[in-house]
Parts: sequence; structure tokens; C-alpha cells
Amino acid sequence: MAHFDTEYQRLEASYNDSPPGEENLLVHVPEGSKSQWHHIENLDLFFQRIYNLHQKNGFTCMLLGEIFELVQLVFVVAFTVFLANCVDYDILFANKLVNHTDSAKVTLPDAFLPVDVCSARIRDNVFVIFILVISGVFWLHRLVKFIYNICCYWEIRSFYINALKLSMADLPYFTWQEVQARIVEIQKEHQICIHKKELTELDIYHRILRFKNYMVAMINKSLLPIRSRLPFLGDVVFYTRGLKYNFELIFFWGPSSLFENEWSLKTEYKRGGSRLELADRLSSRILWIGIANLLLCPVILIWQILYAFFSYTEVIKREPGSLGARCWSLYGRFYLRHFNELDHELMSRLSKGYKASSKYMNCFMSPLLTVVAKNVVFFAGSILAVLIALTIYDEDVLAVEHVLTSITLLGVCITVCRSFIPDKHLVFCPEQLLKVILAHIHYMPDHWQGNAHRYETRDEFAQLFQYKAVFILEELLSPVITPFILIFCLRRKSLEIIDFFRNFTVEVVGVGDTCSFAQMDVRQHGHPAWMSAGRTEASIYQQAEDGKTELSLMHFAITNPRWQPPRESTTFISQLKEKVQREAACGQQGVLHENHILTSTQSESEPHSLIANLLAGPPPLGSLHLGRDASVSNHAVDVGLMEGTSALRSFSPLSGSQHLRGSFASTRLPRGDGAGLVGGRAMAGSGADARTASSGSSAWEGQLNSMVLSEYASTEMSIHALYIHELHKQQSRGQLSRHTWHRRDSDESSEGAPDDNEGLRNFPRSNTFPCATTPHQEGAMLHNTGQRRYGGTTESVSGGLRSAPRLPRIPMGGWAEEAQAGRHHDPVPEEDELPPHIQKVT
Repeated sequence: MAHFDTEYQRLEASYNDSPPGEENLLVHVPEGSKSQWHHIENLDLFFQRIYNLHQKNGFTCMLLGEIFELVQLVFVVAFTVFLANCVDYDILFANKLVNHTDSAKVTLPDAFLPVDVCSARIRDNVFVIFILVISGVFWLHRLVKFIYNICCYWEIRSFYINALKLSMADLPYFTWQEVQARIVEIQKEHQICIHKKELTELDIYHRILRFKNYMVAMINKSLLPIRSRLPFLGDVVFYTRGLKYNFELIFFWGPSSLFENEWSLKTEYKRGGSRLELADRLSSRILWIGIANLLLCPVILIWQILYAFFSYTEVIKREPGSLGARCWSLYGRFYLRHFNELDHELMSRLSKGYKASSKYMNCFMSPLLTVVAKNVVFFAGSILAVLIALTIYDEDVLAVEHVLTSITLLGVCITVCRSFIPDKHLVFCPEQLLKVILAHIHYMPDHWQGNAHRYETRDEFAQLFQYKAVFILEELLSPVITPFILIFCLRRKSLEIIDFFRNFTVEVVGVGDTCSFAQMDVRQHGHPAWMSAGRTEASIYQQAEDGKTELSLMHFAITNPRWQPPRESTTFISQLKEKVQREAACGQQGVLHENHILTSTQSESEPHSLIANLLAGPPPLGSLHLGRDASVSNHAVDVGLMEGTSALRSFSPLSGSQHLRGSFASTRLPRGDGAGLVGGRAMAGSGADARTASSGSSAWEGQLNSMVLSEYASTEMSIHALYIHELHKQQSRGQLSRHTWHRRDSDESSEGAPDDNEGLRNFPRSNTFPCATTPHQEGAMLHNTGQRRYGGTTESVSGGLRSAPRLPRIPMGGWAEEAQAGRHHDPVPEEDELPPHIQKVT
């Protein structure tokens, strides 16, 4: 087997998500009181279907969507075969005369071949028969899956109506938080989960997003996707839907995957002694799946081309500039995703940041391309004007061969070239636009700040926010490139993958095996440079990059105000909200003036000044909009920040109208437990608040109020994200920083590090594999925790919370060599020395 190296160390127990006393609870329900939904065996699929039905606006809409998908597949295959075998193109292109008895005019049916000729051509074409057989098998598979899903979703429909008391007609007007609040409430009555008396919001998110949280964590730790440097293109991140499908097939639900079911990692992957054998098996499985992709490449490629042709041709003809538009890449959606963030929450954030992102990318117009595009538009427009004038004078001009084609192509050429000509009123303010973008997307590499005007930053942001044409091209090339990525790139990471799943998997009572990063525990995965200093015990390998743990925790707490986080997380949230509230109050009192907004966004010594200026001065009530493009015209605000800043201000609960401030004042009082000092937990669109707002009103009014609450929660999260980033920038100022954007795949600088243990020198090493400790040390580490965990041994911790030692960083990634000299690895314990695969900690 090849020598595999990884970058991670052992992660140990996290906190228990169960209420005290429920760690080993099995709820008993009398036989007569059991309901239809008592003890649902697969709660993962159950909650996923509840969420999907809500997002698809009810059973009828979902049913029609599934039916049309089946019809689309039949149409694409049948229409393609018809065009290839049943059309006489010589007649269609007037290369052959048609003998008519009644009329000399050629009609469209004249170009269709007779049925017997068409069927004979299909029977004689082996390739067409092969395509039809493969398509038929795939369609039958989809049909069986459709029938099964309809039966399952009919049960979910019954659950909505009978248990949640929501009709399908009213479902589109209820937010997910309202539906979720009802699910948590009926747990007491129906006991859909028998391992816990009460469900929490985090339990539901964990089950819906179990596998996605793993993918977000692997991307955050730069384990996926595969990066490569190509000539003329530089660093390229290739991550498509086909590649993502293969990753999920290998890791989660395919044959011989790492999980034995939706909620449990296989036992052998929880032990460290057989890691090398498991890496070999995973490498072989990846190889075979890569070969299968290679064999199916022609069929998949043809399908991709046909589907793209039928999907985008009409759009391109109607809007030729659509290919020049941008979209969030698949890699960008995972890189920017919080732990425990549902799809609709993510897309809402990214949609709000779309306009500012487009403006930022448009700032980087090439002067050379602009000059060329202007002249091409002039010449093409001149020819097009003459052809249009001739057509207006005499419509018979259109009958001339290629005239209509020329008009169409010239129009497309002019539209494409105009996309390279910047607006003459456009102001170049990349730093301010990047601030507005950060307010919505919440994540940004450190080296972007202060370098927004550089093309290197623009190129890296383009990996997250790519052209639609690039997205389509990558999807078309995916069937060809994916097999080679699996065979030659992913196999080399087999040991890293094995170690990742073992070291970053914990078992939560009532939920099952989950990614430990998804616990959002600042003690286990916090980063000292992101406001977790003094609160985290995580080593540098256990820390989530980019402040992912801290920002995810804030986002989840604001989105789900009734959720009770663990003690360390509660302290973190309370202190952060108190700081933001204090600085916002200073801004309201006029300590900082609004005309300093530009300098405050660029200041590195006053991170709170940005927040104060964002919230300074209440906007008029008329500025309160519920759309994503809301803005306030404010002449004191710089042009580059006008849209983002006024949008935040117009939705800010601290600077809204007197009426809105008064309505939320009671929710912003400090609570006794210190968990809600700013009151964001009262405006996150919770079920109770939304139902209270909509009681006695129509469904539309209830939805309107829920939208207001949601926008307030979104604005509060934006303010906290900006504040955290400003504090991080101040803390890390003057230090060399390394970022995941350029992090190396392997730690080559550690090869020469001294090692005190001779027995480890010839053993394949992994930074995730734990160092051996004594049982006394392990007991000290896991004292007073209520979590089950896997693997071998732990690092010793001597009383209290401590901050993990930080290693020096270098700008372009990789660890500094002087820091590597201090890293040691102890020998790997034998299989019989390892503790049981599940250890109950008391």
C-alpha cells in the first residue's frame, strides 16, 4: 500500500446533547397510548422528508414535480432518437425537391421519414439500441423510486395533517421554524424518538444534515475537494454534482460505504488498530468506483450534453447575456455553509449577497477587452443595422440564405461583447463591496482583507462565484474528469479519510453518530484567533478553520432562539452579544458619527466602529422592505457601502422605526441565565414568535410577519459576522497567517522532525492518529462529560480550560519548519490495548 500521511490529530469527547439524566434513557410508553408515529425507526429519513415536503410547498406540488421529471427523461431520450433517425434533413434544408400534387409549398411533415423507414433505421443502429436499453433501465429505476417515495410522502402528508395540525394548503405560508417548533412539541405526546423525552432543534438539524455536516467539515479542513494547478489557469478547484455524488456514494450510502445505516458508522471504522487495512480497502473501493465511472462515461456524457442543450438553448436564445451572469459554485456553497445550516437558510444568505458580489466582480474589467469589445460592438452593430433596415424595407430579404442566421449571431455577439464594457457610472470601491459581501456570506480568507483590489483576490473569489458558462462547462466535463480524480487523486487520501471519520465522529444519545464539528462546541473545536481564546482545549488540528465553529454557533443560536447550548457555548454567545449591544448602543448615542463609515470599515484598530456606524441613526419607516435588495438612500454613506450598509440599517432591530423598536424592546432585556443579552434569540423566526405574530390574521399576514422576523435575524447575524471578523483582524494583525485557501495537501515540512520514539519511524504516520497516554490522563480528559466517543487515547488536560498552543504560520500554507520540530508521535497501541469501540463516559 502507498504511504499515506494526514494532517490531523485525535479528537476526543464533546458535550452531551441530551438533557441531564437522559444519557441512557429509553422512554417507555404504555401500549394503549402509542400513536401511529411512535418510535420511528429511521428518524433521519423521516425528518428529511418532512423538510423536503415543506420546501416543495406540499404534497401536490411535490407529486407534480416528480411526475414531470419522469416525463422529461422520456421526452429527452425519445426526442433525441427521433431527431437522429426520423428526419430527412435534405428536405428540411431544401437540398432535395419534394413532389407535391396539390401544392408547391414544403411543409414540416414532408421532412419526416415514414414510420417503417424510421423504425428500420433505429433497429439497425446498435448504439441507439444500447442508449435506449440503458435509458429504459434507468427510467424504470426512477419509476420504482417514484412510487416508493409517493407512498412515503403520503405518510408524511398524514403526519402534517394529523400530528402537526397543518393542512397542505396552509403549509407554504408556514416557516420551517414554525414547523420545527411543532415537531419538538409533539415529541412529548407521540414519542417519535424513544431515546429522549424531549427533542431539541439541534437533534432535528443533526438528522437532516448528518452527511452534509461531514462534507462541510472535510472542505473546511481542506480534505476535499481536490485542488490542482493547471498551466495558464493557476489553482483550480474542480467540484461538480457528479463528483459530489461519487463522494457521497463512497462515504455514506453506497455498497461497502463507511456507514452501516443512516445514523451509525461501521464498527471497524471506530477503531484505530486496523486503520491501514481499512485505508487499503477504501482505496480499492475508490478504484473500482472510478473504473465504473470510466466505463459509464460515454452514456453519462451524452446525457449531460443533451440535458444541457435542451435546458439552456432557449434561455441563451432569449437572453444571450445569461452565460455571462454568475452563480455560486458548488464548492462555494459548501465552503460558505455553516455547520447545521439548512439549504433554504444557505440560499437565502447567498442570494442576498449576489448583487454585491456581481458588482465586485464587475469592478475587474480588463481595459484591453473593453477596447476590443467596444469596436466589435461598433462593427457588428453596423452590419446588423443594415440587415434590419433591409428587412424592414422588404421582408423577402429574410428568405435569402443565412440572413436570419446572421442577424441572430450578430445580436448574440453584440450582447456578449457588451458584458465586457463596464458601466461608465461604476465606482471602483472593492474594499467596501467586499465588506458588504462579507456581511451576507460570513466567511472570507484573511488575506483578502486589504487586498480586494488585487486580481489574485478576484480570481480566488471567482472560485466561489463563477460564470454560469463555466458552471455548465464543468458539469459537461465532469463525466470525463471525475474517474481520473477518483483513481489518481482521491485514493491517495484514503488514510486521511479513515482517520477523519474516526477522530471526528461522536455518538450523541438519541441522534447517533454525528460529525463532532457539528456540535459547534468552542471547547473542542474553537479557534483562539476567533474569540475562543481561553475557552478552547482544541489543538491546532482540531480547530475549525475560518472561525467556522464560532460563526456556526452564532448562526444556529440566532436562527433557533429556543435552543439551549452547552455552558461554554452559552458564555461565548452571551459575551459576544453583550459586546455588540454595547457598541451598538454607543452608536445610537452619537458617540461615533455616520460620516466616518468609510474610514471605520478600513480601520484595523477599531473593530467596533463598523458596527456603531452601521447602526447609527434610524432610517425612515418607508425604508423597511422585505426583499433582498432593500436599500436606503443616505448621502452621508460612501457610494461603495451605500447598498449594503443601508440594507443592514433598514433591517436592524436596533435602528428601525420607533414602532419596531418598541415591539422588540421586551425581547432584548438581559435574561437571568445570560443567554440572550442582545435578544437575537427572540427574533430568529422561532415558531412561538411567528405564531404569536400571525395569530388572528390571515395566512398572508402571518407569512409577512414571519418574513420580518427572518430578516431581523438575518441582519443580526450579519452584524455579528462583521464584528467577529473585525475582532479577528485586530487580533491577528502583525502575525503571519496561513489560510485554508492555500493550505497544502500534506505536511512535507514534518519529514525531518525529530522523533523520540524509534518504533514509530517505520510506521505510516497520520497527524489525526492520537498520541498514547495513560489511563489516568484519559480519565482526566473525559471527566464529567456525557458523550460517547470512539477511538483510542487522548491528550491529558490539567484542570480548567486552556488555550491550545499556536504554531507559527506562513502566508501561503504549510507549517513553519521550526514549529514542526516540536511535534512528536508515540507508538500506536495494539488492537487488544484499545478500549471498546463505544465507551460510555459517566
